[in-house]
Amino acid sequence: MKIPNIPTSLFIASAIPAGFGAAILLKDYIGGAKYTEEHDIIGKTVVITGASGGIGKETALELAKRGGKLLLACRDMNKCERARNEIITDSFNKKVKCCELDLASCESIRNFADKVNKEEKHVDILINNAGVMSCPKQLTKEGFEWQLGVNYLGHFLLTNLLLDKLKQSSQGRVINVVSPLYKKSNINFTDLNSMEYYDPKEAYGQSKLALVLFTLELSRLLEGTNVTVNCVNPGVVKSEIGRHLPLGQSTLSSGFLSPLTWLLMKTPLQGAQTSIYLAVSPEVEKVSGKYFAKYKQEPITENGLDEETARRMWLISEKWTRLAS
Repeated sequence: MKIPNIPTSLFIASAIPAGFGAAILLKDYIGGAKYTEEHDIIGKTVVITGASGGIGKETALELAKRGGKLLLACRDMNKCERARNEIITDSFNKKVKCCELDLASCESIRNFADKVNKEEKHVDILINNAGVMSCPKQLTKEGFEWQLGVNYLGHFLLTNLLLDKLKQSSQGRVINVVSPLYKKSNINFTDLNSMEYYDPKEAYGQSKLALVLFTLELSRLLEGTNVTVNCVNPGVVKSEIGRHLPLGQSTLSSGFLSPLTWLLMKTPLQGAQTSIYLAVSPEVEKVSGKYFAKYKQEPITENGLDEETARRMWLISEKWTRLAS
C-alpha cells in the first residue's frame, strides 16, 4: 500500500498544537496537583497579607469560593480594590474586604490589628503571605532592614496582635509562607539588621529562617490552645516577588529563556495550593509547628529547629516591635 505524502506545512500545523498540549500537561505535572477537596469555610474569617496579586490573590480567590469572609490586607489599595472586584466576580462571594496594611510600618500594623479586633468577632485563618525578595537595601519606618522587617518582624507583630481573635475561633490557624532557602541560612545576631554588611540573598534567607523559627516558638507557646501554626513552601513561583532577581531583570530571560521559565516555574495558582490545603483541610486541624510542601509534611532542617535561637529571636522581636510595651 502506498503511503501518501503529507505536506510539511500540514505536519507542522498539526505538530504545534500537539506540542503545546504536551507542554501544558508537563507544566501541570511539574507544578503539582490542584487541591480539589471540597471543604467549605462558611462563617469563617480569613486574613491574608499581600492579597492584591500573586499567590496571595489566588489563595484569597479559592477561599472566597469556599464561602469564607476575606480581609485582604494590602499596602497598595488601588491594586487591592482591583483584586477584590475580580475575586467577587469570579467567586460570587461579596464578603471580600480591602484593608490597608503596610508591613514596613509598625504603626500601620497596629492600626490594622485594632480595626480587626474591634470589628471582627473572631479570626479563623491568618495567612502571612506577603513578602519581598532580594531587594536593594532600604529600611522600614522603624529602621529595620526591609526584608527582615516585612517578611518577618511585620508578621511577628501582626500575628501576636491578632492572637486573641484567633483564640476566639473554634479552631484558629496561622500559616506562614516561607522559602526552602531558609535551609542554607543562619541568624546573624552580631549584625541582625544588616547595618554593617548587606547581601540581598543572605538577608532574604535570614528573614525566612526567622519565620520558620517563629513558627516553632509560637507553636510551643500555643500548646493547649485551639490555635495551630504551620509554615508552607509554595515552590518556585513566577510572580512579582522575583522582580529584583537577575533573572527577573534580564532581557534574555524575558525572551529566549521565557519558555523554559514558563515551564519550570509554578503559576501563582499552583503556588497557592498548599496554603489552601493548610487553611481548610480537616487533616491538619491539630497539626502545629510543622513545615509543608505539596500537601505533605517535610522535615525541618537543624537550623530551623534550634529552640535557643527561636527564643532569642522572639525576645529580640518583642523588644524591636515594642510588643511587650
